[in-house]
Amino acid sequence: MGKRISALAMAFMLVFATLCPGLAFADDDASLGDVLAGEPAMPGGSGGSSSNDSTVTVDDVVVSAEGEAAAIEGASFAVDSFSRAQKGSNREIDGRYLGYSYYQGSSPDYAVAVATDDYVLAYIPPSAHALCDVEDSASQDTLKRYFLALDEVSLTGGIVMDDTVPWYFTSESSMALDGILYRFAVEAGEGKYYVCAIGEDGSDVVSAAAEGLTRPTHVDFLKIVEPGAVDIVAASSGLAAFQEFLGGIDLSPLWVTLKTTGTAIVFIFVLGLAAAYFTLRISKRAQDIFDTVFTIPMVLPPTVCGFLLLLLLGRNTALGQWFIDIGFPLIFSWQATVIAAVVVAFPLMYRSARGAFEGLDPNMLDAARTLGWSNAKIFFKLMLPLSWSSIAAGTVLAFARALGEFGATLFLAGNYVGITRTIPIAIYFEWMSGNMDVALFWTVVILIFSFVVILFINLWSRRTTRYRKGAAE
Repeated sequence: MGKRISALAMAFMLVFATLCPGLAFADDDASLGDVLAGEPAMPGGSGGSSSNDSTVTVDDVVVSAEGEAAAIEGASFAVDSFSRAQKGSNREIDGRYLGYSYYQGSSPDYAVAVATDDYVLAYIPPSAHALCDVEDSASQDTLKRYFLALDEVSLTGGIVMDDTVPWYFTSESSMALDGILYRFAVEAGEGKYYVCAIGEDGSDVVSAAAEGLTRPTHVDFLKIVEPGAVDIVAASSGLAAFQEFLGGIDLSPLWVTLKTTGTAIVFIFVLGLAAAYFTLRISKRAQDIFDTVFTIPMVLPPTVCGFLLLLLLGRNTALGQWFIDIGFPLIFSWQATVIAAVVVAFPLMYRSARGAFEGLDPNMLDAARTLGWSNAKIFFKLMLPLSWSSIAAGTVLAFARALGEFGATLFLAGNYVGITRTIPIAIYFEWMSGNMDVALFWTVVILIFSFVVILFINLWSRRTTRYRKGAAE
């Protein structure tokens, strides 16, 4: 919790201090021996707390800053290269169905822990037997503590491994438990290994039709190594921790979001006003048709909007191919983020502007025409100033909608770091990766920017309203 509060403070400082990512960092590193001897690691001590950007101690297990390695004082082995697979896949691998499969990596030498609600099954690869004897209760207990500590640190809102359920240990390549056959280090494809779970009768263990089976909740992977093979350092604190946190953040989502939203709001503002003005000058029947077309993105789910845009502008469509032929591909480009933002936010601007224009006194507009004013002069000198409060409100709503756009952007533009990854997309993928502090940081950043922009427009609108009232008096 302390780290998350720090992330909140850091986000506030980001807005007002221009993020200062180039600061020199203090060297607060300490040896593993210093950490285990009682040097600062993480407030809270035994009992555990989670973080992905500082050293943490969980029940005497000291976990590295990145959450990938851990060591215990006096243990016969340490662990490294930890990862957590939250979900598996049911697709065929290398042309065959292996069951519900979790990707292990490019090496068969990973220790594996398959977590379920009723038990945990741990696999120790033969290559690690010299350090961790599968038949030795002390080795089993040490490995169990490593898995529990690292799993808790990497928790991303899912289920954590349970210390109270039975733990089973094996070094065999396959083992059956409660009707499920587990297979470890299954090679499928050149240099790719998987952990697979399949019913003993060959059934799909995650299918709704599979009854009475205890399905896996997630799978952890780690490598068992010599105690001296991992280098775990103490956590930074104070200003050094702040600098380290900022220095480790990829700021590209901020620039992509600002560039996308800034560009999109210009198009939204102009197109919204133009569409509102246009619909007032056509017949009532035509108004109903165009009003429906202009408003429908507001009621459709963002993913539907993104899917329709993908069907319209995809590489296999005539329009999408034409853009590719002229050297301006739209799909999965920064321009696609702008298009997605414009489409989903445009109706808010259009509806606000049209409502404001419809509320104007038509006699006043007719009087202006009798004085010889052109339509352009009437629009800019009368309609726009008198409707400004509603137009400003529509601009605020459209800006906020474009700033927070996620579904359509992900469909049309994808998730390319530095190109199409906006802050909302970054929040989702950072959370999925277990970087809770970074996700919280970006959440606060987008809240602050939304607050500042909305406050600015509201103050500007209030000032304009006072000016109009003073002129009328």
